Amino acid sequence: MNHTVQTFFTPSNTDHPPSYEMLREEHEVAALGVPHNLASPTSTVIHILSETSMLDHVVWSLFNTLFMNSCCLGFTVFAYSVKSRDRKIVGGLTGAQAYASTAKYLNVWALILGIIMSLLLIIIPVLILQVYQ
Repeated sequence: MNHTVQTFFTPSNTDHPPSYEMLREEHEVAALGVPHNLASPTSTVIHILSETSMLDHVVWSLFNTLFMNSCCLGFTVFAYSVKSRDRKIVGGLTGAQAYASTAKYLNVWALILGIIMSLLLIIIPVLILQVYQ
């Protein structure tokens, strides 16, 4: 390994002894092991292509279509979910996100309406039976 000494003194100020700060800096540089050749540092850029994890709510829509299909809202929700999945596969992420948000909104409403209708189908006959007894 070739170690060359680099002087910080110019010929005009060589008659003065080096100051403490300059000696301390030289010692720190030598202790840290900084390479003597000051070539420009190289950088490496790594592009990581991650698969987008966007939900298309197809399973939830299928559940709402089969069990909570009040006013045919489940079929509409399932159609939006399938459109969202198709757009995601093709690569149109903005369209897929728009269809997915619509599908989520409609899934919530289909679930709420389905629960309300199921409760009404249980409560109304019970009330009718209590009135006629």
